[in-house]
Amino acid sequence: MAATNVIAIASDLSGFPLKREIVKHLREHHPELKVLDFGIESEESPQPYYIQAPKVARAIQEGRAEKGIAICGTGQGMAIVCNKHKGVYACVVDDIFSGERAKIINNANVITMGGWITAPFLGCQIVDAWLAMSFTQKMEFKREFLTNAFQQVQKLEEEQFR
Repeated sequence: MAATNVIAIASDLSGFPLKREIVKHLREHHPELKVLDFGIESEESPQPYYIQAPKVARAIQEGRAEKGIAICGTGQGMAIVCNKHKGVYACVVDDIFSGERAKIINNANVITMGGWITAPFLGCQIVDAWLAMSFTQKMEFKREFLTNAFQQVQKLEEEQFR
């Protein structure tokens, strides 16, 4: 069982400025959430995306966090690595609409963003939009399809992660 109201976050050097602002935003505007910040802590202590992404993914797998955010230059490397972990459903999000839809359509428990692409103000809005949504919300007319689709993804996952 996942620790509810806990969000894990990590970045590489390219995503650090955006991560720093999102952590600040989460702590100021979402006091109901506990933030597990896996770094990096400064530009002087860089770590690559393939080291940082597993920290978020494992926190979810181990039940220490319910959701996660991983930030690199484009968000793509973090998404690839996060999705190599069973039970982690990561989507790259570059705007508010894709942030909402990551949860609504794909039931994403991790969003990834690009520090080279997303301004901090927009990144915080994307996080807020994603956090505000639930699976199938605003798409109730497709609830059965979306639920079945997610179950099919989980079935594929079971086949691949033996």
